[in-house]
Amino acid sequence: MVEGEEEVGSVNLEKFCIDHKEMLAADVILISDTTMIALNTPSVTSGLRGLSYVQVEVTGPNRDLHSGLYGGAVVNPCNVLCDMVASLKDKWGRVTIPGFYDDVKECNPEERAEMAKRPYDKDKFMQSVGVTHLQGEEGYSDLERIGIRPTLDINGIWGGYTGEGAKTILPSKAFAKISMRLVPYQNAERIADLFIKHFISLAPEGVAVKAEYLHGGESYVSPLDTPEYSSASLAVEDVLNKKPIPVRSGGSIPIVSTFEKVLGIKSILLGFGLESDAIHSPNENFPVENFLKGIETIVLYHRNYDQMKQKLTG
Repeated sequence: MVEGEEEVGSVNLEKFCIDHKEMLAADVILISDTTMIALNTPSVTSGLRGLSYVQVEVTGPNRDLHSGLYGGAVVNPCNVLCDMVASLKDKWGRVTIPGFYDDVKECNPEERAEMAKRPYDKDKFMQSVGVTHLQGEEGYSDLERIGIRPTLDINGIWGGYTGEGAKTILPSKAFAKISMRLVPYQNAERIADLFIKHFISLAPEGVAVKAEYLHGGESYVSPLDTPEYSSASLAVEDVLNKKPIPVRSGGSIPIVSTFEKVLGIKSILLGFGLESDAIHSPNENFPVENFLKGIETIVLYHRNYDQMKQKLTG
């Protein structure tokens, strides 16, 4: 199956699955839209975070105003938006939306220990993205913060004059796009509802606030003790001569949870990209060697799974 709407939430694929459920009957779904640590440190993605994406709008005066004639008396929507967004996290890195963590399922100690085997060089990680400091929710490692914990981030913020040079205005409107990465068993629409209710409640007098849920998807976890996962792990080990580490990805593939819900089929996330591929950035790339090793691995996956299935069915 090939579809081109993943970046906008695969809005039509769920209906297609519902309408063609019998045609899509299968034992397992194999997806390669994920990464591995490296060819010499292989991994298999054992989970994905979900996503809840919203856009907010703060409106003050009925037009842009002269900041000298009105500033100091009229409420500035850009200032208000910054204050509202800043309050969505506390000093310990936790999201402050009431009810946000109610349905979060903690990752068990055994899987955390397995994931901790992943090689990690903090200085190299910071250097790769051009930063000198990392931050996040207290009580969790850097890798856990981007894999097994929910987050809230501003994806874009704008308002007022943003052109060349200076223009002294007090803006009429300010906007932001905000995404929340989710973990089992948070629900994207419920989180969006909680966000919208809370965000509107933060608005001071003098502004009007709108918040809209744009799209989202649920998180996904692949158990490590199934024939499907074991087939993938063995295939990677056969090709790369090293047992892969299970990794919870911080990214989201909304259709994976839809497949499970609609078709009742588990997915195996057997990807071969690298962190150096610069995904979603200029010069996005994919190494030829990974492509070729991926072909070998997927062939062996089908062989392994077929053999395991025959043993189970006698």
